[in-house]
Amino acid sequence: MTALLFRDEAYLRSCEARITGIDARGISLDRTVFYPQGGGQPGDSGVLHLADGTSLVIVDTRKGDGSDEVLHIPAAGAALPSPGDSILAEIDWQRRFRLMRMHTCLHLLSSVVPGAVTGGQIADGKGRLDFDVPGDTLDKETIARRINELIAADHEALARWISDEELAARPELVRTMSVKPPTGQGRVRLIDIAGVDLQPCGGTQLRRTGEIGPIEVVKIENKGRQNRRIVVGFAG
Repeated sequence: MTALLFRDEAYLRSCEARITGIDARGISLDRTVFYPQGGGQPGDSGVLHLADGTSLVIVDTRKGDGSDEVLHIPAAGAALPSPGDSILAEIDWQRRFRLMRMHTCLHLLSSVVPGAVTGGQIADGKGRLDFDVPGDTLDKETIARRINELIAADHEALARWISDEELAARPELVRTMSVKPPTGQGRVRLIDIAGVDLQPCGGTQLRRTGEIGPIEVVKIENKGRQNRRIVVGFAG
């Protein structure tokens, strides 16, 4: 089990931690600010600063076997520390912040496009969502304008929790067809963009939509009879 500090405070850039395990898959810590790949969001990269003054580059972060197990993937060939060592874990904040900006942007995209989400992916500087939308009803300029209006309005975004039972009673909150929110832990995390969007999400998000900055709709692709892919990127 790893204490997932990013879950309650996405703006934390570093934390003190203790190494609890090392194997061929990666390094486990008792607490971390590193987000593991999941929900379409890439895993964090960064550095583990060791007590002897050396540093270990972390190239990726993945989920382990348990729901709260996080594996920090070191660079190939790196000299590894030992279990029990105390370290300072520090993410590549500039990359993380770009991913957060795009993640929150995709929430805005899902709020302005009708139809269920059939897939999605976040990358550094761009992202996409696939929608179950029939025909050629989507317009790039209209979608970009509406998203940029929501960004300029600087809506507050908050994380909160509801019980599994509350989520089951409100199926309209689940927009994604391909990935269902994890249940069975007693509660599910929601991202609430005030007056705009409310849906389950375990990723790292901005505090306000104004931090996204201007965006553009790069392209809209036809990926099937009723599957439309919308790709967005940062403008400028």
